[in-house]
Amino acid sequence: MKIYTKTGDQGITSLLGGVRVPKSDLRIDAYGTLDELNAYIGLLRDQEVNKKRADLLKTIQDRLFTIGADLATVPGKDKVKKPDLLPQDVEVLEKEIDAMDAELPKLSAFILPGGHTAVSFCHLARTVCRRSERIVVELASAEQVSKLVIQYLNRLSDFLFILGRKMAQEMEVEEVTWKPRW
Repeated sequence: MKIYTKTGDQGITSLLGGVRVPKSDLRIDAYGTLDELNAYIGLLRDQEVNKKRADLLKTIQDRLFTIGADLATVPGKDKVKKPDLLPQDVEVLEKEIDAMDAELPKLSAFILPGGHTAVSFCHLARTVCRRSERIVVELASAEQVSKLVIQYLNRLSDFLFILGRKMAQEMEVEEVTWKPRW
């Protein structure tokens, strides 16, 4: 099987369920941004500080593929075979957030991205996750989107914020805080 099909050469692609849409369609933007987020999660998984979290980060990547499949499916095409996102997937993120947060100093200032390359990668992932969430919310205002998808992305961005703080702590890197000019 060749990697290229030439079917998208005119700027059109197919959703699961057979409908062809422009590659500029909001639905394509939504799952394309998830793909970008997934690449950043892979980059985080490859960081030495995250070796003990590699399985969790791989699970998150799997869930992002699940969400991508859901977003790539024509609304109402319920017979398309695809994996499901479950409420337990959100609960896993919440449990991890709570566990990491319990070991972190109380937040007393806004955190700026930086301090270490690995921490900056985490902040990049967080901002792409937020963008993905915004695009999915916009899509949901026009078409059917699972509320669980929005909830998962919202919780994932919280997870990535706390993960960045936890990574800084584990690497003994000082967090960069915002000091406004008053």
